[in-house]
Amino acid sequence: MTTLVDIAKRLESAAAAATIASRDLFSVDTNPVPADWTHITKIDPEDEKELPLLYPLYLQHTSALEVGGSKDVTGNNTQETLSLVADRPAPAFQEPSGPAQVTDETRKQAEFLAIPEVLNGDAESLVGQLGRGVEHIEEEIAPTMLAEKLPIPLGETIENRLSRAATTWMLEESIFEAYIIQNPDSAAAREANVGTADLLEPTAAKQRAMAAERYHEAEIIYLEYSGTFGGEEAADILDAVDDGIEWSRIWYGGGLDDRENAQAMRDAGADAVVVGNIFHEIATEEADICADAVAALDPDAGRPAIEAWVDEEVDLAETSAADYLSTITSLSNPVARAREYLVATIEAYLGLSALAADLADEVSDAASLSSALAEREQLPGEIELSKVLPDDEQSLPRELVTGLLADHFDIEADTPPVSHICVTL
Repeated sequence: MTTLVDIAKRLESAAAAATIASRDLFSVDTNPVPADWTHITKIDPEDEKELPLLYPLYLQHTSALEVGGSKDVTGNNTQETLSLVADRPAPAFQEPSGPAQVTDETRKQAEFLAIPEVLNGDAESLVGQLGRGVEHIEEEIAPTMLAEKLPIPLGETIENRLSRAATTWMLEESIFEAYIIQNPDSAAAREANVGTADLLEPTAAKQRAMAAERYHEAEIIYLEYSGTFGGEEAADILDAVDDGIEWSRIWYGGGLDDRENAQAMRDAGADAVVVGNIFHEIATEEADICADAVAALDPDAGRPAIEAWVDEEVDLAETSAADYLSTITSLSNPVARAREYLVATIEAYLGLSALAADLADEVSDAASLSSALAEREQLPGEIELSKVLPDDEQSLPRELVTGLLADHFDIEADTPPVSHICVTL
């Protein structure tokens, strides 16, 4: 007599056979991480890591956004960051460094959850964080989600089983990033206890990548140099890893701030390059440039005057904007794009500053602010942002302006978390 257990075993065996056949025999690409992602921008939710004023202008050129960090990251600031950048205009996914950073809301906002595992760290970095993450999902996220969706309580036993099933399903939908960390002086290495003796040469990196792909089914093999450029050493490792795996995506991150380095890593075997700090450095630089522009230019300065000031006062080739854009190897003339976006940013900031001054006597609360802005057909930055945002995100420019003005007038309003934007009025 065929039992339920027998049926379950046969189904599992059939599913495993189908996976092996599709990946190894027929070379079907079933990896849920898109193959056409070639450039990933890593955005840190830490409060000190801010966004450029017109950040969608830059993010229109990247394939996807990886939201996560290792210092001062919480579920709240992760949720705020995702609410600003997800699908505006690139898809965003979450890479948590701790279980408490994952909430039901971040799970909804992100395309998927990317769970990091360090292949050359200690056992804690490979399974310890994952174990705590599983516990967090099963004991906190899943019960909350079920309580919202169940029409009536079903009893502790059934609800516990549903929580376990929901946890398994969430993990099944998650992406696993198998890290090889090669900079022992980095924060990532300290977190994973990677020392000099743990660094891998190409053959060992290839073998661990193969194990991660075949045994752990890691969707991503991530070679991480954390703030330093790996150069020829990284190229050799990428070449070896690329030779050993078939299904996993290969990503490289570390020290990328020009076209030549980014292209070298792609040529060596990386499917995508990951760029992090340089994007936040655009915001830091932009805040200073906007402050100088306000002091030097009239509030109603037109674009020709702004362009002339930028050409005279800013060494565009040395800006973080040009460095970031140069890592997108498909983008022609990154310096010219940096100039275009910086001019648009200054124009928007001058317009916002003038608008704040104009509204000073007529705005006292959220209702009066909303009414005053509704009377204006076009707001600063709205034209530029509307060109790059998808149709269902066209409200963002007005929401950002409302938020920045509400912050300026110290008004409580339901607006995006503009504290993550680099400028204040």
